Amino acid sequence: MGGKLFRHFSLFSASLSFLLLVGIFSVLFTYAQESMHTFGFDFLLTDIWEPGEDDEGGVFGGYIPMIGTLLSTLIAMVLATPLAMGIAIFLTEIASEKVAKPVSVAIELLAAIPSIIYGMWGLFYFAPIVQSVFGGNGVGLLTAGIVLAIMIVPFMASITRDAMHTTPPVLKESAYAMGATKFEVIKDVIMPYAKGGIIGSVILALGRALGETMAVAFLIGSVMTTASRVTDPTTSIPVLLANNFAEAEDLELSSMYFLALILFVVSFVLISLAKFYFLGSEEKR
Repeated sequence: MGGKLFRHFSLFSASLSFLLLVGIFSVLFTYAQESMHTFGFDFLLTDIWEPGEDDEGGVFGGYIPMIGTLLSTLIAMVLATPLAMGIAIFLTEIASEKVAKPVSVAIELLAAIPSIIYGMWGLFYFAPIVQSVFGGNGVGLLTAGIVLAIMIVPFMASITRDAMHTTPPVLKESAYAMGATKFEVIKDVIMPYAKGGIIGSVILALGRALGETMAVAFLIGSVMTTASRVTDPTTSIPVLLANNFAEAEDLELSSMYFLALILFVVSFVLISLAKFYFLGSEEKR
């Protein structure tokens, strides 16, 4: 009786997760219909976001927030990936146990800091540094990308560290016995063995970076213009949704649901790729 009840409860839990996913997609798709029918594919290429007056619907396009999201995420990934790899290698292969434990705890604590704290810190401390070094007003793509990189480094480093820990000691000992240096062991033994986890951590961090809102809202500038330089302010999909959703009506509201649907699909595809890559890596071992 207990086994049957547990099996039904497990099935209900799994089904509920799937139904929630389908429900979110259905809501976004339903409310985005007006915008999809009005603008169609041109929504992705239009760089105007102008609500109409009185009964006029206005013109809305997702080009600028989509480009802002992709560029800020790209900057974050370019900066965060090598730093996270270095941290993971240091913790697994170089640092002593007395050093690795407190550093690991500190990295995990960084991952637990609320994003709004990162945003406030970036605005009042980091933005003036970026302004003095690179010019501009300190608020823009570069500042948002740097702080976003700092936010995802702990997440990426922790997963990569755990993946490297799965390397069997016998493989490393065999390489050392054949005269390999530490660098060669890391490059030719540990990295290839942990490749699935490393790539998965990058994809998962990318999915998280795409949807970050509060920290980016503080730092990206929140203006509906295309950034011609990396220090220029612009906006992103999560920031646009957070700033305008409460006041949006009719066609503008539908366009914001359309943007949310685009972000949902992109994030879902990335997470799915990461999951299937993990499964494929496990089956090959």
